[in-house]
Amino acid sequence: MIVNNKAFKAVMYALLAFLVIACVMPFWLLFVSSLTSETALAQNGYNFVFTEVSTAAYEYLWGVRNSILRAYGMSILITAIGVSCNVVLTVLFAYPLSRRDLPGRRVISFFLFFTMLFNGGFVPTYMVYTQIFHFKDSLAGMIVPYLLMNAFYVMMMRTYISTNVPNEVNEAAKIDGATEVQCLLRIVLPMSKPIIATIALMSLIAYWNNWTNGIYFLTTRTDLYGIQNYLTSVMNNATFLQTHSMGAVNFKIPNVSVRMAIAVIAVVPVLMMYPFFQKSFVKGITLGSVKG
Repeated sequence: MIVNNKAFKAVMYALLAFLVIACVMPFWLLFVSSLTSETALAQNGYNFVFTEVSTAAYEYLWGVRNSILRAYGMSILITAIGVSCNVVLTVLFAYPLSRRDLPGRRVISFFLFFTMLFNGGFVPTYMVYTQIFHFKDSLAGMIVPYLLMNAFYVMMMRTYISTNVPNEVNEAAKIDGATEVQCLLRIVLPMSKPIIATIALMSLIAYWNNWTNGIYFLTTRTDLYGIQNYLTSVMNNATFLQTHSMGAVNFKIPNVSVRMAIAVIAVVPVLMMYPFFQKSFVKGITLGSVKG
């Protein structure tokens, strides 16, 4: 058998090692650059080894640590509410679509898929959210627009339930007196943990990395900024100060390195959360993939 061939195993291990290194090296470059002095970055560019270690970027961010912690808190709040609502809405939409006896199932599925191909455009969407729903300068403006529910997640959940939750189990539960809600809560959800974890992780990343909602819908309420929006403003301030500073002061204000430090601060929570979702994520993305 080819799988028992030592040469084949050696090649596969070498390939996997290469892929691991390829995934880790960008993060290492990011970390090294954040701890490199501004002068060294300007003269030598980015490097995988430390040339001139400097903590100026992190010292600059430490000076605004209270605001950063507040922004972290807002991001955690927005992400927690958004992910919870996203998962609940996705389950409530996908479960009926997974039932073959649902009236108008094909029509509803068509309209769901249609939203993945076409939308009303940015300006009409913005006007609806701000003038009809009044989401401008509110917490809802950071949660609802563009992120609250994703048609692709619904299709993944529908496919997973249809292929991995036998309809006979639901029918047996109904014979025993279970209602539709009880079937969903006691049978479908426990058997759908991998796809739920997958959707939760993808939604978490989307909410955590989102900064466009803050730009579009927050004009005066900067206190509602998440970590991405706040660190963007910090980076812009650093760029402004460096551009308008004169003489030796110009070299004391980090610019490039502070961008790297900002990226490190923003990506750490996601890296810490991913190992807890990894097993379910791989299984859910495999079994819940859209088959047509």
